[in-house]
Amino acid sequence: MGMNGPLRRVGIGVDGHPFGPGRPLRLGGIEIAGAPALFGHSDGDAALHAVADALLGAAGLGDLGRHHPADDRTPRGVSSADLLASIVARLRDAGWRPEAVDLTIVAARPRLAPHLEAMQSAIAGLRGVQNEVVSGKASTGNLGGDAGAGRSIEVRAVATVTRLETR
Repeated sequence: MGMNGPLRRVGIGVDGHPFGPGRPLRLGGIEIAGAPALFGHSDGDAALHAVADALLGAAGLGDLGRHHPADDRTPRGVSSADLLASIVARLRDAGWRPEAVDLTIVAARPRLAPHLEAMQSAIAGLRGVQNEVVSGKASTGNLGGDAGAGRSIEVRAVATVTRLETR
């Protein structure tokens, strides 16, 4: 630890949205055709929201709702990719760089295994890191809760950030 605190920090993010009207599903920075959209003030991408909250938590910068509240200050239907990009910029301005992220998506539907690699690539690109430092997994939820019953999608993310080098 230096005078500015630890060089590496860890944060946790959790988000979930129920299925709503319309298609396609936006999840993990990609579109999944044929699956219903998630309901939310934004495009409902619960995976990107959980990643953003994990990064913000690691950097000690609050949560996504503090920076982009679900009211008139944030346009309805805004792209979660744009929200995550703004969060990564805020981290950089505060002296932090995203390092790694691990997320678990809990959803009984749709089948996510074929989409995980594309999600990992999209999330890595939005964070400005290599694909290898983004890990994504899916679980059916074993029929438990709203996600396990197919009424929603829930995501849990853990992220690490490192302090930017100061001169």
